[in-house]
Amino acid sequence: MPGNVARFIAGSALALTAACSGTTAAESGEPVVDAAFFPLQWLAEKVGGADITVEGLTKPGVEPHDLELTPQQVAGVAKASLVVYVKGVQPAIDEAVAQHAADRAFDAASTVPTLAAVHEEEDHGHEGEEVAYDPHLWLDPSRMATLATALGGRLAEADPAHAAAYKERAKQVAGQLGDLDAQMAAGLENCTSRVIVTAHTAFGYLADRYKLEQVGISGIDPDGEPSPARLAEAARIAKDKKVTTIFTEELVSPKVAEVLASEVGAKTAVLNPLESPPQGGDYISGMTANLTELRTALGCQ
Repeated sequence: MPGNVARFIAGSALALTAACSGTTAAESGEPVVDAAFFPLQWLAEKVGGADITVEGLTKPGVEPHDLELTPQQVAGVAKASLVVYVKGVQPAIDEAVAQHAADRAFDAASTVPTLAAVHEEEDHGHEGEEVAYDPHLWLDPSRMATLATALGGRLAEADPAHAAAYKERAKQVAGQLGDLDAQMAAGLENCTSRVIVTAHTAFGYLADRYKLEQVGISGIDPDGEPSPARLAEAARIAKDKKVTTIFTEELVSPKVAEVLASEVGAKTAVLNPLESPPQGGDYISGMTANLTELRTALGCQ
């Protein structure tokens, strides 16, 4: 990509084509930000407010790990003012950013402390670049608060004319996420059990933040199929720890989790990794619903 790619320039009309919608910054008077998937789109919309146009690259209901970009979306990434993503979640976006927007990318994983990836034993995994860290960092509200502040600063540097507004909205969102963090910490403080068995190992940040123990049936990749040995180990742990609930996900087939639940005498419930918008809600309502499910499953007071 040539070095003179258009950037945010205070007070200028940015002739950048938004992926999918056909909106241009010249028409809207706003910079265009491409957001990889739901939690980052939510955050960009909250921090950017009316000063930016946010385009989501992953449609609701689509498993983000499986995303394949259309030629129009790749063109949008090449022309976007900023691309907000998490390296390691979506190989298609990683590739598009590397080829077309390396100088205009906001990698959320580079702005917060990350946890080491836990690769459970599987028969096969998702093709693409493996990263040494767990990319599911948005499931910790305290890290999301840090991301809000960092994104506000990035937008303020790029678009000085609206710097104060970006920083003020970032401060407000960080405060809301701090309140959510406190609510979850209090809600998960006194529980009969602290073990969660999940369909795939997406909840490491949530478990780390609130002192829970995560047992993933599959590993980091939701498309990976657990080996018989891994299923047997998960069943053993569930029985030994007297787990009453096996958590499934909306965008991943529940069959394996249902078989495991039947084997250990547990029920199933949905724990949402929030890779897609919760029905009728947003990030905060989705995390609050997760808290309710966790409190029920873990016998919290």
